[in-house]
Amino acid sequence: MSIAQIKNLRRRLENLSMEATNELDKVCGNTLWQSYGFDAFDGLEDIELRAKANYYFGQLQTVNELKSLF
Repeated sequence: MSIAQIKNLRRRLENLSMEATNELDKVCGNTLWQSYGFDAFDGLEDIELRAKANYYFGQLQTVNELKSLF
């Protein structure tokens, strides 16, 4: 990979990370999920919100794994 491609990939990963973080903040109503991780979503009574939280948490985990490779 060229340097430009790596920089572009890092920028895209950061955008995905910010999107996931913002959505998780909205779903949970606070930032406590960052301390508790996946366990914070088990307390959500609304099934749709729980599904949305799981989706974005998975996205965030994937982004973090990819970031660690670069």
